[in-house]
Amino acid sequence: MNVNIREYREKDLPEMIGIWNEVVAEGIAFPQEELLDEDTGRQFFGGQTYTAVAVAEDKVLGLYILHPNNVGRCGHICNASYAVRSDRRGLHIGEKLVSDCLIQGRLHGFKVLQFNAVVASNIRARRLYERLGFTQLGVIPKGFRMKDGSYEDICPYYHEL
Repeated sequence: MNVNIREYREKDLPEMIGIWNEVVAEGIAFPQEELLDEDTGRQFFGGQTYTAVAVAEDKVLGLYILHPNNVGRCGHICNASYAVRSDRRGLHIGEKLVSDCLIQGRLHGFKVLQFNAVVASNIRARRLYERLGFTQLGVIPKGFRMKDGSYEDICPYYHEL
């Protein structure tokens, strides 16, 4: 399967919203709790510094958003979130998304890519980040409230760009 990573287009939004909402509804990775609709999705994805999709055979398989992690004196640090369709996970699409994001972060003038809240039990993502050269900053005990109401540790990561 030939997967292409490119900037999103308006026509991608319905599939992007579906993928994003799937991860939000799972309640084990993203901090968001509200699902996107057509209007909020358009605003959300359009309001990022850069939004990309992974496409194969004209189908959106995954996406990422890239934006500043903070403002002012910390505005050179960016943050990103990634989502892959559940029926396409395990096919290295996430790796392609993260690798492209590292490039786009540099191209957009950022110096560091930081992940604030990688859930400790998200072993596949953590292994990917470490394989791509990210450094874990520590552990924040019980920093993420899971969908079932339990709390899970989070592991911040960073990568210099």
